[in-house]
Amino acid sequence: MSDLSGKVALVTGASRGIGAGIAEALAAHGAAVAVNYATGQQEADAVVAKIVAAGGRAIPVQADVSNAEDVDRMVAQVAEALGPISIVVNNAGLTDTHVPWQQITEEDWDRVLDVNLKSCYLTLRATYPFMKEAGWGRIINISSVTFHLGMKNLLHYVSSKGGMIGFTRTLARDVGVDGITVNAITPGAIHVESELHVHPDQDALRARLNEQQSIKRRGLPADIAAAVVFFASPDASFITGQTLNVDGGWAMY
Repeated sequence: MSDLSGKVALVTGASRGIGAGIAEALAAHGAAVAVNYATGQQEADAVVAKIVAAGGRAIPVQADVSNAEDVDRMVAQVAEALGPISIVVNNAGLTDTHVPWQQITEEDWDRVLDVNLKSCYLTLRATYPFMKEAGWGRIINISSVTFHLGMKNLLHYVSSKGGMIGFTRTLARDVGVDGITVNAITPGAIHVESELHVHPDQDALRARLNEQQSIKRRGLPADIAAAVVFFASPDASFITGQTLNVDGGWAMY
């Protein structure tokens, strides 16, 4: 039931890590995929090349998803190249280093909230007309397990990720009548390249996570991608406004 043939997906922040894994999985299930990036053009091109080599359809699209003009331009570009967008995965996000809340500047706060949360609204505004006209759509927001844990020294990040949960629940009530579902995923500690600057000692991190997680292995982008494919599939047609925690049994609620 995971056949997404004929669907067009936009994945923000898809040039590496979780976003790249999501883009590749959606393409593997038949969707044409727009691989959004802000600055990593070579990485985005590599993701697209991998999808095409496997027989899928994909294009790279540059845009700062916190900027309304960029988002509108990107969506128009995708629609022209691939067709009307029916699946949106809001994955783009900034994870700054852990700092006490007193050290967060107003500029830092605005930057994280704009990229992580405002971008969800901007992509919604630009893609909603396609979904409404089709009477079908899937919006999937990639939040974070830190929302459930209330992790310290990440006030701006956790606030933005919690806002995505509120966005998910409220929007689900607003657009269900249009045949659109809206769900969120809260990944745990997923093994991606970007974590190295925060956790350079990978052995220590692995040992700490093994103490906290019920499943004793590192989470991978493929674990999150599988959940995205499920939410995008017909199997999840009666599920909306929900948050799925994919963290190996770290936070349980």
